[in-house]
Amino acid sequence: MSGTGPQRSPFAPPAWLRSPHLQSVLSSSPLRARRAHQRLHAVDARHEPMLVDAGDGVRLQGVYSTPVTGQPHALVLLLHGWEGSVDSSYMRLTAASLLRAGFAVFRLNFRDHGDSHHLNEGLFHSNRIDEIVRAACEVSARWPCLPLHAAGYSLGGNFALRLALRAPAAGLPLQRVAAVCPVLDPARTMEQMENGLPLYMRYFEHKWRRSLARKRELFPQAHGFADDVLKLRMRALTEWMVLRHTDFATLDDYFDGYSVAGERLRALALPADILMAADDPVIPLREFERVADYPQVQLELAAHGGHCGFIESASLDGYAERWVTERLLRHNV
Repeated sequence: MSGTGPQRSPFAPPAWLRSPHLQSVLSSSPLRARRAHQRLHAVDARHEPMLVDAGDGVRLQGVYSTPVTGQPHALVLLLHGWEGSVDSSYMRLTAASLLRAGFAVFRLNFRDHGDSHHLNEGLFHSNRIDEIVRAACEVSARWPCLPLHAAGYSLGGNFALRLALRAPAAGLPLQRVAAVCPVLDPARTMEQMENGLPLYMRYFEHKWRRSLARKRELFPQAHGFADDVLKLRMRALTEWMVLRHTDFATLDDYFDGYSVAGERLRALALPADILMAADDPVIPLREFERVADYPQVQLELAAHGGHCGFIESASLDGYAERWVTERLLRHNV
C-alpha cells in the first residue's frame, strides 16, 4: 500500500558487489553495454526508430519496440538519465525485460541526447518538461488502445514523476510511473556531487562539454560560445547555461523549477513507485523518507545499489530492470 513509509528492498548483492562506487561504475561499463545489447537483441521483437512531434517545432527521437507475437497489454514510455540515451545499458536491459513480459516500449531521447543534436536549435535543459509532456501525449495518441505507463532512471526518473504530476491537466492517460534513483532535489544533488568522489562530477562534465561542443558545431550562429566556456566546472557551466538559454533569473530558481522535493509529490493523482539505494553517491537520500509517506508514493529502499546500479552478480544483470517490470506488470494483472 502507498504512503506507508519506505519498504525494505530484497536486493542483496554478494559482498564483493556492495561498494556503491563499483555498482555505479559497472552499471555504465563497456561489459554491461555488451550484455545489454545481447539481452535486447535476444528478445523476439520489432524495433522502429521514429521522430515525435513535441510541439512548437520541437522534434524528439525515439525507438518503438513491440513483441513479434501476441498483442502487448500496455505501453511503457522509458526515460533515460542526463547524458544517457535510448541505447544506455539500463534502457536496453529494461526494454528487454518489459518486452519479455508482454509490454510494448517507447524509449525516448531527450533533446540533445543520443544522436539527436541536429533536430533542434535550442539547448537541452532540465526544465524542458513541456516538450516531454507533449511527446508523451503524441506517443499515447499513436497507440490509443494501449494503457500507458512511464519509467525513468535518475534525471529520467525526475521527468517521469513530473510527467505524472502534469498528466491530468494535459489529458494524458498515464496510469502509473516507476522511478529508479530519481533526482528529487537538484540543488542538493549538485552539492552532493561537488562534495563527493570527483569521479562522478568529471564523468558528467566530460559528457556535457562534448554535447555542447557538438551543438556549437551544428548551430554556430546560435551557439558561438568560446572554448573557455567548455572549461568551466559544473556549477559555473550550469549557471552560464541558465542565464543565457533559459528564462530563469538565477541558478537557484532553475534548480527549484525541476525539483520534486518538499510537498510537490503529495499532489500526485496516480501511483508512483520509487526504487532508491541508501548508498547512492550521486542522489542524496534525505528527501526520500519524506515522500514515502505521501498517498500515491511507494518507496522501496535498498541498502546497496549505488547510482542506478543494482547489479546482482558477475553476469551484470540488474535488479532495477526487473523491479520496473514487476511493478508495472502488477498494475496490469
